[in-house]
Order: sequence, then structure tokens, then C-alpha cells
Amino acid sequence: MSQTLAAPPATPAPAAQASKKGHRLEIVTAINQGDREYQQDQVEMVPHHRVNGCLALLLADGMGGKSGGRKASEQVIMTSRQIFDRFVVGQDKATSILLQMVSESHLMIRLTAITSEEEPHSTFAGCIIEPDLTLSIAHAGDSRVYHFRDGKMLSCTKDHSYVQQLVDEGRVPLAEAAAHPQANLLVGCLGTQHEPPQTSSTAQLAVGDCVLVCSDGLWHYYKPEEFARVLTALAPRAAAELLMTKARTRANGRGDNLSMALVRVVPMP
Repeated sequence: MSQTLAAPPATPAPAAQASKKGHRLEIVTAINQGDREYQQDQVEMVPHHRVNGCLALLLADGMGGKSGGRKASEQVIMTSRQIFDRFVVGQDKATSILLQMVSESHLMIRLTAITSEEEPHSTFAGCIIEPDLTLSIAHAGDSRVYHFRDGKMLSCTKDHSYVQQLVDEGRVPLAEAAAHPQANLLVGCLGTQHEPPQTSSTAQLAVGDCVLVCSDGLWHYYKPEEFARVLTALAPRAAAELLMTKARTRANGRGDNLSMALVRVVPMP
């Protein structure tokens, strides 16, 4: 799906001085089952029902068997949508809303596990973009949120994974992390016996910026520099189609579920 949301002119932050006529958000989401027997990823773009130009991007990558993983990711999206629906723009802190999504989704998955005798888990990657282009981010697990500007990556969330710990400790080079045999081992996600990570951040978007939210089924096949080149060269829909298609080709018949949401800030005509 793709959608365009518009926001009225706002008092620009320093990073967004180039836009004096206001901006609009070009958005696309994409999902593919890959080579798995079933789909456990979920991704949604949720516009704020009261405030034009405000939206949430929500992504969950479920784990726990055919039904367990799917139920977990669906629970994350459903719970997060309900929480975002209560978000009061200009009053509530967006990072607090995102962390509430993490905590309450974790609790709901745990309750589902007790009643169904399954062990469902899920990652979470979410962001809220407000009309003044404030970007708020939270995540748990190895689903990621990237922020790109002028053909370069400004930031990327850090995975809650065993291999990321090894990288942080200097025991594994970053260039070798994706190919590590324990690359999929998570140390933090939703639905485990441990409380989920409470990791959040904020940034100021500018006209021309792109925000990419994606599961490991997509980012596993790309370096940030390649993401940046594609997002700079192509419109969001074309970029999403290319990224998903190339990831499927590079998976060579062994690909995971893959999902993504992409937003580009463009000036009003």
C-alpha cells in the first residue's frame, strides 16, 4: 500500500529551514512471505485520527511456530494501534507512547502464552512522526529503524541481539556480524520471561529525509550505503519494490519473511 499525508506549514526547526511552504509525507509499506511456510511479520502505517500530518509506523516480527509467531506479531500491532489512538499530540510524549506499546504488547503476548500453552515472541520497531517533523523511535529485538538524509545514514537502531553484544565488546567485526552463525539469537524482545528493552530516541526530520522501518528479513541483505543510494535515487514505491525484489533474489530460496515501511518528507508544491 502507499499513501500521502500532508501537513500545514509549521514553525521550522533548524534542520528543516528549507521548507517554508509546509511538507507532505510519501509513505509505502510492503510485506512478503519469503521462503517460509507462513507469514509472521506484520507492518502498518497508522495515521492519527485527529491530527493531520501525524502518523505511526509499526512493525513486528513474530517467533514461536506457525500460530505462535503470527499471533504475537498481530497482538503487537493491535495493541500498538489502540495505544496510538489515545496519543494526544502536543501533550503526550511520543517516546513514552512508543515505550508503552512495547510494555503492553509484551504483557499481552505473555498472557496469550499462558492461555494457549505456546511460547510466542515478537520484535517491535516503531516510530511516530508529528506535524512539526519530530521523529520518535522505539524498538525491541532486531527489527530496525533507519534515518537517511542527503544520501547518508544519520542513524539506525542497535539490535538487541547476541551478535550485537559481541560487536560492542570488540569480539566480532561489524562487517562479519550478519554472517555470524548466531546472528538470529536475540537477548531482548517481547514475550519472554524477561522485561523487554526500553530503548527510544528522537530526531528532527528535514525535507528530503527518509525513514525506513524493516525486519531482519530485509536488512540482512543490505548495507546502509546501499539503502541510502536506493532511497536517494527512487521514489518510495519504486524503492520499496526494488529493495524487496533484490532481497528475495539474494536470499536464493532461503529467505525469511520480510517487511518494511518507508516515509519520505517532500515539500508542498
